[in-house]
Amino acid sequence: QAMEKEISAAFGKGDPDEVLSRAFKLRVTREDIHTLKQHCWVNSEVINFYMNLLMERSKKEGYPSLHAFSTFFYPKLCSGGYRAVRRWTRGVDLFMHDLILVPIHRQVHWTLLAIDVRKKTIKYFDSLGENGYDICEALLQYLQEESREKRNLELTVSEWTLHSLSSNEIPQQSNGNDCGVFLCKFADSISRDKPMTFTQKHMPYFRRKMVWEIIHRQLL
Repeated sequence: QAMEKEISAAFGKGDPDEVLSRAFKLRVTREDIHTLKQHCWVNSEVINFYMNLLMERSKKEGYPSLHAFSTFFYPKLCSGGYRAVRRWTRGVDLFMHDLILVPIHRQVHWTLLAIDVRKKTIKYFDSLGENGYDICEALLQYLQEESREKRNLELTVSEWTLHSLSSNEIPQQSNGNDCGVFLCKFADSISRDKPMTFTQKHMPYFRRKMVWEIIHRQLL
């Protein structure tokens, strides 16, 4: 009940610029939190904060080690190539992590790319079932350049598997506004090495749960 009260208060009236959560050099305002209301498109601020919560949790024992890029990484890579994002991994050795997550924004649709360094797989998760093989290829090329630049090592491309998951392999949305929440829940399952058992009907609950998690800076 206390949790519900807090969530309702965050969704309530107030200064849209009021900061409701601050961590990871990020801030989430009331206006950002309101994008978690039913039928709204979740914005970048919410997704980036959630990705950081996943990284924070992955430091605990029993979780795969995780690096998650921000939502601004992929557009930068597309527009400027490797040189534009070379510095994004200063102090981070991607190849020492088990998993790398890349949130992708395709015009008006959120999707997720996941790299499993242990299994040498690059997978694309789209809650509308669109094909993202080209995005997998772009990220494989990025990894090749990152490996050359940071480790002075050639990546053996033939060892890597790319897969854009089809609509019958992963949960799918049945509306036009839950893609951001699907992205976050895909990321949550992947970061725990757990199967994706949720469906569209869980989305209203997930939206409210994410409000509490962001405000308290911890995942339930």
